[in-house]
Amino acid sequence: METRIDRFGSVREDKLNQLKELIAESKYIVFLGGAGVSTESGIPDFRSGAGIYNTESGTKYRPIDIIAHDFFMEHPEDFYDFYKRKLIYPDARPNKAHKALVRLERQGKLKAIITQNIDNLHQEAGSKCVIELHGSVYRNYCMDCGKKFNIEYIASQEGVPHCDKCGGIVRPDIVLYEENLEHENVDNAIKAVKKCDLMIIAGTSLTVYPAATFAQFLKHDRIVIINKSSTYMDLKALLTIHDNVGEVLDKCVPKRVSRQTSSKTSAKTSSKSTAKTATTKKTTTKASSAKADSKSASKKETSKKETSTKEPAKKAPAKKAAAKPAAAKKATAKKAAAKPAAAKKATAKKPAQASASKKSASSKAKKDESKS
Repeated sequence: METRIDRFGSVREDKLNQLKELIAESKYIVFLGGAGVSTESGIPDFRSGAGIYNTESGTKYRPIDIIAHDFFMEHPEDFYDFYKRKLIYPDARPNKAHKALVRLERQGKLKAIITQNIDNLHQEAGSKCVIELHGSVYRNYCMDCGKKFNIEYIASQEGVPHCDKCGGIVRPDIVLYEENLEHENVDNAIKAVKKCDLMIIAGTSLTVYPAATFAQFLKHDRIVIINKSSTYMDLKALLTIHDNVGEVLDKCVPKRVSRQTSSKTSAKTSSKSTAKTATTKKTTTKASSAKADSKSASKKETSKKETSTKEPAKKAPAKKAAAKPAAAKKATAKKAAAKPAAAKKATAKKPAQASASKKSASSKAKKDESKS
């Protein structure tokens, strides 16, 4: 829904310039797109005035009831009648929006495309970082044996397509109402949203869950909404543009990267490479110095071991030489001690001999006296 302020050309140009600035200063952009992204390729959306839900289904059932799991299981004929007429567009080609997103991805800014569409146009345009929340009509499989089939096989079959191997019913690999989304796709989408510094929401009324809640995981208010009708996030977004998605993105995403930005990126990469080389040099020098230190330490240890083994051999004769004087000292001491003892013995013998001679002399004198 176009607002009155969007009718002024100057205001529109200001918003486009603001979007250009936001894209230029962002490094991690995440794009969340809905059916409005593919309307310029000739594929109708669901909820607008001319959308699928507001047109005749060609059957007695409502369109929103047909694309449900229970209806598919109970009425496969009516499902495929509606499915082939309203949901398959094999002749559709990527429009300006898809091509602009490819440019943005190749410039290194767009990190993830979270799409609710099942038309495969993002991949056909050349995008690589696509997260398909609701599957793709280009993938089909047998419900019994699991054999895979392309979209041409489904379109060529009359009525309900059956497997050419087992005869089971072939169903499209899309998420119907009453079915759960793949947890891996939801987790990857939320992770990308948490990392982004700019989120562009385009071509969706934000009424389908869980995609409608992804913006709540943002840590900032850098949200841009590009949609013809209003959404509940219009007042919370940093920028809201009510216009065609393809025209806005084609004008705001540069066709080529300027030389200044390319030189800046090259300078950053070169500086990073030089920093890496410097760090590698530092690490190599540290490693070499550590090796040298270890070698010197090992040499010192070996020299210490050698000296320790040689020293006892040198000290042994010294011990022997030291032992000789000690023995000589002990011998002299023994001799010196022995001499006084001998002298004492000799002195002790001499008084004894003198006393004996005295006794003999006295006895001779007594004998002489008796004789006289």
